[in-house]
Amino acid sequence: QVQLVESGGGLVQAGGSLRLSCAASGRTFSNYAMGWFRQAPGKEREFVAITWSGGVTSHADSVKGRFTISRDNAGNSVYLQMNSLKPEDTAVYYCAADASFLKLRRGVADYWGQGTQVTVSS
Repeated sequence: QVQLVESGGGLVQAGGSLRLSCAASGRTFSNYAMGWFRQAPGKEREFVAITWSGGVTSHADSVKGRFTISRDNAGNSVYLQMNSLKPEDTAVYYCAADASFLKLRRGVADYWGQGTQVTVSS
C-alpha cells in the first residue's frame, strides 16, 4: 500500500521556522516528481514547491527565498524548510507525488498525504 505521511507541522510565531517532512512508502519514488501544496481555510489548494529528477526544484513566487524543498538520496522522502514564516502561510500542507512533473505542477497527483497543519501567529 502506497503511503505519503507528512510530519513537522505546528504553531509558530511570525518570523519563525518549521521543517516539514514527507515519508513515502509502498513503492519506489526515485523517478517520481514530489511536491508540496497547501490549502488555507476558504481557499483553493495551491502549489508551494516541487522537486524532480536531478535535484531540480521550483518554488511558488509567494515562498521563493523563504521556503526550500529538498529530497533524500533514495528519493523516498521530501522536505520543506520554511523560514521567515508569515501569518498568510497558515494552511494545511500536503505532500504529493506523481510520475509526471507536469501533472504534479498542475496539482494533479496519483498520491497525496493526509496533510499537516501549519499555523503562524502574528
